[in-house]
Amino acid sequence: MSKINELFGQELKVINMGLESFGNDLKDQEIKTVIMNWKPPAGGNKKMMSLLSKLK
Repeated sequence: MSKINELFGQELKVINMGLESFGNDLKDQEIKTVIMNWKPPAGGNKKMMSLLSKLK
């Protein structure tokens, strides 16, 4: 249990992969945050994702 307690005692560092506003809210609270501009492949379209997977 002490390893878990050590983890929660450390400074929080966040990688935000989603809504940019979530990352901005964390930055406003002075939490170290990297905002990653990520979108699902093919815009999340399952048919297009299937076609793209065949190109690999």
